[in-house]
Amino acid sequence: MRVIGLAGWSGSGKTTLLCRLLPILIERGVRVSTLKHAHHDFDVDQPGKDSWAHRAAGATEVLVASARRWALMHELRGDREPSLAELLDRMSPVDLVVVEGFKREPHPKIEIHRQATGKPPLHPHDPSIVAIASDIAFPAAGVPVLGLDDVAAIADIALNQARPVGAIPWRMAAEEGCRGPAIG
Repeated sequence: MRVIGLAGWSGSGKTTLLCRLLPILIERGVRVSTLKHAHHDFDVDQPGKDSWAHRAAGATEVLVASARRWALMHELRGDREPSLAELLDRMSPVDLVVVEGFKREPHPKIEIHRQATGKPPLHPHDPSIVAIASDIAFPAAGVPVLGLDDVAAIADIALNQARPVGAIPWRMAAEEGCRGPAIG
């Protein structure tokens, strides 16, 4: 299983680009899963549903299954947030996992940069960035810079730069305290 990330500041267009990228990758015969980081409290369940009641009553994990899908919810209940490597280990094998967010992790990433966010670029401080998709030029970036609308070229970069999960130096980065620059 290989991994590539889309990293950028909030409002840069990561989700929009990912939703445009997925059909192209799938059309090319790639089995793709996604993993998204949320910086805030979120819920995939609704109050009043049985699964919500199970969690509210104290269950650590609740698995909901039907003939169409299943979902596993895990409450941390005060435990630390799992690392990207730990979350990837829980995923079913596919050809490619596209990670949205986790900008401080050491996996290969395509930076999504939009000038309107008013935020600085990530690539000068993150050696894991393998390309940039932006609405402005970065002539001294040292990595390919693509237009945000050039989704086919972004798909090419994603496939060429994705790395096997086992080849990413997760442990070394965690041991050195190197989760990328202290930004965002």
